[in-house]
Parts: sequence; C-alpha cells; structure tokens
Amino acid sequence: MVVLLYRGASLFARRFHNQSSHFFNGFNRLHNANATTSQSFKLYPLSSPTYLVNPSLFYNTAFPSVGILDEKIEILDDIDKPKDSADVLRKWGCSEDDISKIFMRRPSLHKMDIKILQGKLEILTDLGITSSDLVKIIHCRPRFLNCRINLWLNERLEYFRALFGSKEVLLKAIVRNPSLLTYDFHNKIKPVIAIYEKLGVSRRDLIPMLLSRPTLIPRTMLDSEKLDYISRTEVSKESRMYKHVVTLFAISRIETIREKVMNLEKYGFSEEEVFRLFGRSPLVLTLSVDKVQRNMTYVLGTMKLPANMVLPNPFLLFFNLEAILKPRFLLAGKIEDMGLVPQIKGPAMLRALRMSEKRFITAFITCHPEDVVNELITFYKNAKCVKRLAESSKKNLSKGFPF
Repeated sequence: MVVLLYRGASLFARRFHNQSSHFFNGFNRLHNANATTSQSFKLYPLSSPTYLVNPSLFYNTAFPSVGILDEKIEILDDIDKPKDSADVLRKWGCSEDDISKIFMRRPSLHKMDIKILQGKLEILTDLGITSSDLVKIIHCRPRFLNCRINLWLNERLEYFRALFGSKEVLLKAIVRNPSLLTYDFHNKIKPVIAIYEKLGVSRRDLIPMLLSRPTLIPRTMLDSEKLDYISRTEVSKESRMYKHVVTLFAISRIETIREKVMNLEKYGFSEEEVFRLFGRSPLVLTLSVDKVQRNMTYVLGTMKLPANMVLPNPFLLFFNLEAILKPRFLLAGKIEDMGLVPQIKGPAMLRALRMSEKRFITAFITCHPEDVVNELITFYKNAKCVKRLAESSKKNLSKGFPF
C-alpha cells in the first residue's frame, strides 16, 4: 500500500512538473521585466485587497521531488520483493507448518522461479483455493506446481463450470483431483466426458463419479468387449446403479475383469449370474481376488451356507472376515452351546451379520444376566482379536491401480 502511495505521488509530481514548467518560465520572465525592485508580482482584481504572489512559493520543498520519490519506491520495492519461494508462499497465506509440508513433499520447489510461482498462485487464488487446500493438493500431486496449469485455462474453467454447475463443486473437484487442471483438455477431458454422455450417463450422475473416482478421466477405456459386459449386467439406464456399472467397467482392465469373473465361477456361478451380481452390486468389481476367495471359503466351508446365498446377499463378500463374519459366527455357536435365547440361526444369522456393532451387542449379548454378559463379551472380544495367520509378515505387493 505504501509503495502504491509513493508511485501515485511520483506520477503526480512528474505531471505537475511538466505541465507547470512552461507557465512558470513565462511567469518568471514577466517578473524580471518589472521595472520596480519589488520581488513580488502585484495583482489588483477590481476592488479586492492586494495579493502578493512569490514565484518561489510554487517550488515548496515540503513536496518531495520526483527523484526522491523514485528512490523511496525502489527501497520499498526491495523490502516487499520476496526473496525465495518460501517467502512467496508465506506472503500468499501459508503458515510455516504448511510451507514445511509442501517442501517436504516437493523439495525442488525451493529452487522454483519466483515469478512463475507467483503467477500460478494467482490462478489458484482466483479459483478459491486456500493454503490448506494447496497442502492437500501437493500431498497427492507433488509435481502440481511444476505443471503448466495455465494452458487453455479460461476455456477449461468455462467448460468445468458448465459441467459441475457451481464454483463450489468445481473447487471441491479440483482439490479432490488437481490433475483436472493438467489433463489434456481437447484430447482427454472432452472426449471422455462425451463417451459417458453417449452411453447415457447424465452430467448430473457423472459429477459424483468424478468426485469419488479421481482417476476416472485418465483410466477410462471402453471397447466392444467391455460394452458387451455392461449389457450383460442387465442394468437399465434409468437405474441408480447404471453410472457405477459403466464407470467401473470403463476404468477396469479387461484382464482384471476376466480374472474376477473366473474366480467367482470356481464356486459354481455361471457367467450370467456373475454379471448380474455385478449389476446388482457393482462394487464387487473393486474387491481383490484374494478377499473374495477368503470370504467365499469361510462362507461355504465353515458357515455351511450355499453359494447362491451370496447372490442376494453380496455383503458376505464385502464384510471383514476377522472383524465381523468370524467373531459373530463363533458367538452364535457359543450362544447355542449355552442354550441361550435368542439364538442366531437361519435368517437371523444374515440379519445379525448386517447389524451395526452396537445393535448386535445389544440384541445378543447385553440382553442376558450380568454373569452371562461378562462371559459372552469376553468370548466375543477374544474372537475379534484372532488375527489372520502370518498377517504380520504379509508383504504388500503393489500392482498399481487396484481394479
């Protein structure tokens, strides 16, 4: 603010000096030609009192010269000019903790050109992105500030505002997936959105998919085989599951889909039954082959439920084996051995498995006398503490995108 005031004063001084120089030169000539020895120029407007005007008063030293103002501007410019990228982030609004997290995730930002960084931060400010948002963005996309986010910026933002419907939703989408500002606009973003619209996924349904699955745009790939799989799920375009079915098949590798279909076929399901299961519960496609095998083995081998029970009850594949399925099934056997009621058998077993933890304990444990409650709760807690064999030595082999 101080710099702006000095710049305004300097500009005024320059204009005042240039415009008044000719006037005062003529005024001084008139003054020197005066035959009298008076140092003042006398004005007698009508009958008003006499006024004496001294030309030197127009050059009052109280008003700083142009040179002095320019020197002060240069000094203040040097004071306000950021010294490095950390100073730029600090002036933008980042705290020391934010700056530390950003540099820890992307150390090369220390050497980034200050003017380039300032320009990119100005773009983020116009989008409504705050310092806390920037920390989240750098955490998931460390190279974000090194990308050319200014390419097709106006056209891109105009397109996204029309797609998301509001600036708030657009901001949420960018924070969730910063690469929306870096993807190839004409060759990637627009063609992918057009593919989903052509398949009958409305923009209203596509927005939550873009928010929940940030990799939707770069990983979308549809061919004739995938389109055949989508049709075999028998899900209509009016169904609420349709957008999930289309997007999950589109972003999944064709080899992964085949592998998961074959895995379920091993338990006696036909291909048609598997695809109808995908249509009824699309998120089954996101489960790993190992998890499906472990849950199916326990459901068929230990719980003695028929395989077709999974088709109307896909939660049997989703629930955690060590935390829910196994402890509750073992507790059902304990209650039966003790001859207590209510017992967990038949349809009650499926209902008990779907219950929340609090409701399950209330319905089948704390409803008994205190001594029985203590025994059951101890047994239940011990059953939940049993870990998978060799779990601590399990190696997590990352295969990239999970499905």
